[in-house]
Amino acid sequence: MREMTLEQFRSSVETGGILSVTLKAEGGAFYVNAETCKGDEAVLVTTRDKAPRSFADLRKAMLLLREMGILDARIDAKAWNPEQGESERPSRPDRAAAMKRTNAAVAHDKWFREQVEIGLKSVRKGRTRLANEFFNELEVSLADLPG
Repeated sequence: MREMTLEQFRSSVETGGILSVTLKAEGGAFYVNAETCKGDEAVLVTTRDKAPRSFADLRKAMLLLREMGILDARIDAKAWNPEQGESERPSRPDRAAAMKRTNAAVAHDKWFREQVEIGLKSVRKGRTRLANEFFNELEVSLADLPG
């Protein structure tokens, strides 16, 4: 079986080198297999490690094929086990940490806005003075001190 990166697969489609495409399920993922004009089979692989490119979401695979101009594909779901896909999904600690930072920032922003609103309400009710008024009074008081 021949391995093709996305770029190679796209070029083969554009030049008419792909006769048919099958989305074949294994476990919880789907893989793109193709029959080429030379009569051999090809599998879509990742660019970096040349591992078969898997799609946990069949819709994403179909969108990719449609983007390349493939509007007719066969689906082989005999070996599909959707429950297996959930357990094989890699954890994303980087995304979890980013979400925690985002949530903390949102919470801090909410708190800050509440504090500003409390301060503005106090000024409107005459309970507090503006900072420049306070510092002006402080300067006058300090100027009156001996020494």
